[in-house]
Amino acid sequence: MGIKVNDIAFVRFRAPDLDEMEAFLVDFGLQRSERTDDTLYMRGTDDEGFVHVTHLGDEPGFVGLAFAANTAAELDQLAAGDEFGAVGELDGPGGGQVVATTDPNGFGVEVVAGRSSVGRLPSPSAAPRNDAAARPRLGGTVRLTAGPSHVKRLGHAVVNVIDYAESEAWYRSHFGLVASDEIAIDEHRSLGAFLRCDQGERYVDHHTLFLVGTGTPGFNHAAFEVSDFDDLMAGHTHLAGAERQHQWGIGRHVLGSQIFDYWADPWGHVVEHWTDGDVFNDETPTNRAGLDELLATQWGPTSGAPPR
Repeated sequence: MGIKVNDIAFVRFRAPDLDEMEAFLVDFGLQRSERTDDTLYMRGTDDEGFVHVTHLGDEPGFVGLAFAANTAAELDQLAAGDEFGAVGELDGPGGGQVVATTDPNGFGVEVVAGRSSVGRLPSPSAAPRNDAAARPRLGGTVRLTAGPSHVKRLGHAVVNVIDYAESEAWYRSHFGLVASDEIAIDEHRSLGAFLRCDQGERYVDHHTLFLVGTGTPGFNHAAFEVSDFDDLMAGHTHLAGAERQHQWGIGRHVLGSQIFDYWADPWGHVVEHWTDGDVFNDETPTNRAGLDELLATQWGPTSGAPPR
C-alpha cells in the first residue's frame, strides 16, 4: 500500500572527483553542508541538510532520487511491503530515517522522514519592481551583488524511462503522485507526464517528477529553485564567467510556466535554475498537452531544447 509524499528531497550522483564537483556546485549556487572522504553533501538556503549528494566513484552517473514522507510511520508502512528494505538511519547532515528500493528502470528511490533542521542561510530579498502599472520603489535603487545564484531548494527531477505507462503506474501507486500535464503522442498514447505531489487543498509545485518514455532509462535533469529572476540572471552571468557548460535558456516554459536556465556539471549531468513556476492543488484537473507545448517557450530560445 502506497503513501502520499509531500516533496522531492534530494538527488544522488557518483563522480570521480569531489573537488571538481564541489567547485561546479558552488558556482551553481549550492553550498557545502558536509564532506567526508567519499561523499559530498550540498545544500540550499532552506533548512534541509542537503539536496544534492555525490559519492566518489570511478564511473560518473546518476544514482537515484529521494522523496519526503509526512511521517516516520509512513516509512514503516512502505517497509512492511515486499519492495522496500527495512527502515534505516539516513546518513548526512540533519539525519532522519530512510527506506529504499529500485524503480522499474533501475533507479534508486528513497523515501525519508524525520530530517532535522540545520538552519536557514541568508538569501536576497527582492526589491520592489517599478513597472507600467505601478512604481512602488520610490526614491530607491536596485543594486545586485555579483556572484552565484542563491539556490533555495530542489524542486523536481526528470528521468527518461523504458515504459512510461509502467513507470507512471509505479510512482502513482507508491507515492500518490498525480498528473498536472500529460504529454500525448496521439489520441491513445502518451509520451510522459509532469507529476506533482497530492497534498489535497494545499498548493504544491506544478511537478515534482517528470517521466519521459524514451525507451532507454537515464537521467535527464534536476531543477533547483533560486530566489527570483534577478538572482537567476546573476547566476547565469557568474556561470558564464566561470566558463561552465550552458545547455539551454534563458526562457519561460509553457507547461509549468517557470523561467529556466539549464547548465551541465563536469560529467554532463544537467541541472536547472528555475523561478516563478505554477502551483496547483486538488482542484486543478489534469491537462493533456502535445509535444509542441512541451518543447515550446513563451519567450526565449526553442532550438536545441532538451526534454524537460
